[in-house]
Amino acid sequence: MTATHSPTALIAEDESLLAEALKAELAALWPALRIVASVGDGASAVAQALSTQPDVLFFDIRMPGLSGIDAAAALADAWVTEGPGAKPFPALVFVTAYDQYAVAAFEAQAMDYLLKPVQADRLQKTVSKLQLALANRSQPAINFEATMGQLRALLGGAPAPAAAPLKVIQASITSAQGSTIHMVPIEDVLYFEAADKYVRVLTAGREYLIRTPLKELLAQLDAQLFWQIHRGTVVRAQAISSVTRDEAGKTSLSLRGIPDKLVVSRLFSHLFKAM
Repeated sequence: MTATHSPTALIAEDESLLAEALKAELAALWPALRIVASVGDGASAVAQALSTQPDVLFFDIRMPGLSGIDAAAALADAWVTEGPGAKPFPALVFVTAYDQYAVAAFEAQAMDYLLKPVQADRLQKTVSKLQLALANRSQPAINFEATMGQLRALLGGAPAPAAAPLKVIQASITSAQGSTIHMVPIEDVLYFEAADKYVRVLTAGREYLIRTPLKELLAQLDAQLFWQIHRGTVVRAQAISSVTRDEAGKTSLSLRGIPDKLVVSRLFSHLFKAM
């Protein structure tokens, strides 16, 4: 943001009354801030942010489709950070109903957050923090990497409980004859992939489905053996046969035993920088 540039913001909030209330409070506390868009779902938030390239994002955590955190991760993956016209990644503020873990996670990652309903005195602190952050964006690349690290930590969810490592997956295969539960040894799994209400479990010979959310599953997996490479994909590290980067800098993986190619999001490409 330069001295002649009015700061801009995007609001992603699926409750229209709360979005209008936030706009009104921001207009009173930060008159120079221009709201360039207000949307009600995660996918629209990503699309509008890429189109308008605002300085600040106010993302509701719970929205239809992508959550606020997933939307921020998708935006980070698509944001252009180099070349003519590249802008620093927006400053992020998450808006959430009270949730003890969520608040602790944001505080641990030094990300700002607002609790619903938004209070003027708390919003004033956020505005002051944002104004300072925008004024001190002298190293956008460093700021972007810091944001990526924060998002990775938030995507990881709650710490894993003290329990024995997961050894067997109870997964199902559905056919015309019904659904059969299979016990799949964890060492046979090549990767997990989120798909709507299920998680796909891929082995060299078959595909299974489980209902356990990927975030919950991550907490049960050995992080040394299974690497998250996308917000919806976790791969067995020893199954990776090759890593490819194209001319645009996109990273993809090939796995032993199956023809699938897996895309690595920018959030997790740091895992392969030394390769």
